Amino acid sequence: MPVSYQTTVEREASLEGTSLHTGNKVVLTLRPAPADAGYVFRRIDLKDKPTLTAHVDLVNQVERSTTLSQGGIKIHTVEHLLSALRGCDIDNAFIDMDSNEPPIGDGSGEIFIQLLERAGKAALEKPRTTFELKEPIVIEGKGGSYIAAFPHDSFKVSCTNANHTGFFTQYFSTEITPERYTTDIARARTFVFYEEVEPLLEKGLIKGGSLENAIVIRGDSVLSKDPLRFPEEFARHKILDIVGDLALFPLRLKAHIVAAKTSHALNVEMAKAIAKSHRKYLSTLMPVEYIPVGEGALDTNEVMKILPHRYPFLMIDRVLKFEGENKAVGVKNITINEPFFQGHFPNLPVMPGVLQVEAMAQLASILFLRKMDEAGRIGFFMSADNIKFRKPVTPGDTLIIQVELTKSRGKIAKAVGQCTVNGEVVSEGEMTFAIQ
Repeated sequence: MPVSYQTTVEREASLEGTSLHTGNKVVLTLRPAPADAGYVFRRIDLKDKPTLTAHVDLVNQVERSTTLSQGGIKIHTVEHLLSALRGCDIDNAFIDMDSNEPPIGDGSGEIFIQLLERAGKAALEKPRTTFELKEPIVIEGKGGSYIAAFPHDSFKVSCTNANHTGFFTQYFSTEITPERYTTDIARARTFVFYEEVEPLLEKGLIKGGSLENAIVIRGDSVLSKDPLRFPEEFARHKILDIVGDLALFPLRLKAHIVAAKTSHALNVEMAKAIAKSHRKYLSTLMPVEYIPVGEGALDTNEVMKILPHRYPFLMIDRVLKFEGENKAVGVKNITINEPFFQGHFPNLPVMPGVLQVEAMAQLASILFLRKMDEAGRIGFFMSADNIKFRKPVTPGDTLIIQVELTKSRGKIAKAVGQCTVNGEVVSEGEMTFAIQ
C-alpha cells in the first residue's frame, strides 16, 4: 500500500461573514501549518492571541453545535469548518479568527469548500497516521437515537434522519472521499424545527439565524430561501456534522459509522470512545511482562549504572525489557512513602503529572545512553509536546512506562511515551532531550 502523507493548505486564504449562534461578524483566515499541528484556532481579537488545538478532550458544550474551550479561549460551532477540512483531506491548518465562532454562510459547508479551493492543498513530508477501528462501538441515546462504529477498510458514514413530526425520514450512505464529500455532503444545509426557534432564541442561540442560513421545518412543510438541494438533505447534513465532530479525534479513521437520529452530544461521545479505543490499541503494541526476563532487563542497581539520578528523583525502578535499540518498557512502583505525597496532596495523594513525564524521559534517556554507550551522562529536556494526563496515579499503583525513540541526531533525540496503570493509559506525550 502506498504511503499517504499529511497535508496542509498551500496558501493563506480568508473569508468573512456572520456567525449562527452568537450573531457576530467574523473574519476567518486559513494558513499553512506543519505536520502534526492538527487544526489550530487562534483568537486574534484577544490579548496575546491565544491558540486552541481542536481535540475531543476540549469539548465544552454540545447543544445545537459543538463548542471548544481551553483557558481563556472559546470557539463555538466548529463542526462545519472541521468537517470541510477533514472531508477535503486537509490534516493541518492554522485558523485565525477575530471572533468566537466561524461564519455560518448558507448553513452548509459550501463557504469552507470555496475557501479551501482558494487556499489549495500541499503535501507535507511526514506520513499520515490512520487508526483502523479494531472492534465495534455502539452508543445509544434517547428516543431510539444511536451512533455506532464498525471496523471497515475506509471511512464510510450511513445515517438515518427521523423526527417527532413523522415527516422527512431520510437515509443516506457514502464513503467519505474529497470528491464525494464535495458533491454529496458539503452543500447540505442545517435545519431546525419551527417550534424550537423561540426556545433557542431565549437561550441566547441562533442570533444570526435566518431563512438564508437554515431550513425551518414546520409540520410537513419546509421554509427556506431555496428548495431542498437533495431529496435526503437532512440526512446528508447529519453526515456533515458527524464528519466534523469525529474530526476532533486527531487521526484519520478507518471505520463505518452508522447513526440514526444522532446529535452533537452522541457524535462527541463516539469521538471520545474512538480515542479510548485507540489508547487501548497503543497499549498492546509493546506488551508488558511484569517479571523481567532476558538479558535486556535491568534491576535498580543496573539502572543507576546508566542514569545519574538518585533519590528522591530516580523514577525508574526496573527496566522490564528492551525491544531492539528504540523501544523499552520500565516500571515504577508507587508507594505512600514517596516524598512528593507529603504536599501533593496531604489528604488526597496523587503523583504529579510532571513526574510521570520525568519517568518517561528517564527511560528514554536509558535507551539513548545505552545506544550511544555513554552511561552516566544527563539528559536535559528541550521540549515536551502533546502531553496528556488521563487518570490520577495514587499510592499502590504500579506505573508501567513505555517509550520509543523516534529520532536521534548527535546528542539530541526525540521520543514518544506513555504510562499505564492496570492497562489503562494515565499519561502520554512526546519529548525532545539532549544528552550532556
